[in-house]
Amino acid sequence: MSYEIEEIRQSQDIFYYLLKNHKLTEQGNEQYYKLYTENEKVQILVKQQAVAAESTVEGYGSVIYLIPDSDNNYLGYSKAMLKARLCKSGGTDKDYYLAQFTILTILMMFYDGQGVTSKTRDYIRVGELQNEVAESLKNGVQRYDENQQELAGIAFGDMLSAYEALKSVAGSRAKTTKEGFLAGILLFLQEQGLVEYIESDDMIKTTKKLDNFMDFNLLNRNNFFRIKSIVEDAKLEQD
Repeated sequence: MSYEIEEIRQSQDIFYYLLKNHKLTEQGNEQYYKLYTENEKVQILVKQQAVAAESTVEGYGSVIYLIPDSDNNYLGYSKAMLKARLCKSGGTDKDYYLAQFTILTILMMFYDGQGVTSKTRDYIRVGELQNEVAESLKNGVQRYDENQQELAGIAFGDMLSAYEALKSVAGSRAKTTKEGFLAGILLFLQEQGLVEYIESDDMIKTTKKLDNFMDFNLLNRNNFFRIKSIVEDAKLEQD
């Protein structure tokens, strides 16, 4: 397929716009949006540039997103960066995996539907999330021995010890407390445009961006369903 110089220039402009803004909507830039959605050659060129930058360009609903690959440390976050952002000072791998487990728990609490949309509720309370994380970790420890946890790739015991090492101080924002640890994760997700964290009401809501991702291209699909299955098996064992 041959390309005109103008098409190449247009694709570069659109990709640079995505680099700066991470998304493209008709309201945000009607010219670029129409070029991308109506000109197949321009769209192919934009996607090719994304691949070269270790990322993908995907459309969900009426929004075009630039999504870094999971190991893209330039457009996304490295493990070290996430650990520093989400965990307490001097946080270990146990703290890091606890943060990841907490994010997956949030997803499981919101998205468990099998119909037109996977979303099953409009909001959750932070206190409810705190209890759910603790319950899921304890159930996992009781249900699976260390060998089974190793095979499953989920170290419930290590994450539970990291969670229980956090103090509980109502209203605290220190990452050494359960409240501060969860608040840090929720604020991070809010910065990414994935949740709306209403601190005054102790409430968490999802954004349209996250709803679209979960419905059209489930984030962390394999890990989500693997952990969902293991956690639900652990809960059934307790009933």
